[in-house]
Amino acid sequence: MYRDLGYYWLRFAIYIALCLTVGTIFYDVGDSFGSIQARGSLLNFVAAFLTFMAIGGFPSFVEDMKIFGRERLNGHYGVSSFVIANTVSSTPYLALISLIPGAIAYYLVGPQSSFGHFAYFALVLFVTMMVVEGLMMIVASVVPDFLMGIITGAGIQGVMMLNGGFFRLPNDLPKPVWRYPMYYVAFHKYANQGFYKNEFLGLTFPNNQATGGATISGGEILRNIWQVEMGYSKWVDLAVLCGMVILYRMLFLAIEKLKPMIAGLRFRNTMRSVQVAEQQGSGSP
Repeated sequence: MYRDLGYYWLRFAIYIALCLTVGTIFYDVGDSFGSIQARGSLLNFVAAFLTFMAIGGFPSFVEDMKIFGRERLNGHYGVSSFVIANTVSSTPYLALISLIPGAIAYYLVGPQSSFGHFAYFALVLFVTMMVVEGLMMIVASVVPDFLMGIITGAGIQGVMMLNGGFFRLPNDLPKPVWRYPMYYVAFHKYANQGFYKNEFLGLTFPNNQATGGATISGGEILRNIWQVEMGYSKWVDLAVLCGMVILYRMLFLAIEKLKPMIAGLRFRNTMRSVQVAEQQGSGSP
């Protein structure tokens, strides 16, 4: 990973450029009523596009999978060791990508500037990228061709992104399929809602709407504008994302353990067909 410039280092440079761009576009966003939409757009960009770029390391991971396949056949180590090693080795790079570009974007825009709020922002970004890495591990296991894998992974993330509660508010999503179950399957839902709760709770904005008082609180914004589920805290959203990190890696582990069994069944079926054909051929006049 350290030697491969395309695995994390190129992504790190692109993340810095993107966060400089988004930071200057939303620079000093302020606390006007219009800043509510600006803050939501910024947070959705971070939860959607910055995490979407985690597919950039997919070709390098496919090469890792080829090495793993050969070393596994030689009996050097198994799937569990590979999953643990890949997770541990990728963690410092993803943490670096979350902290430095995240700090650039966060402090240029000027949302809630306390360290606790920034720490939660960087933590959600880090965990969400871990989720995408796990998702792409599953895609690599099922679709080993890197071009088809990137297309498949991008398509899956695109569907999740559209059902994350920003482009179409949760109450407006069509209930069959898109609200139930896709809205709850998409990791963007939990990333967006964690970001929103972290950002808006505790703030007050001037109210430009015809109804209501002179100001509008962050809680009202979350309930009425973004339709966020307020029955639990932002830490629950983070916990769900952490659960997805574990779930996706366990799915990858299960798929890789099942692949030799499936291949063995196919091989036995093929051999049986060949033997039947040979017996029929030897008995013919």
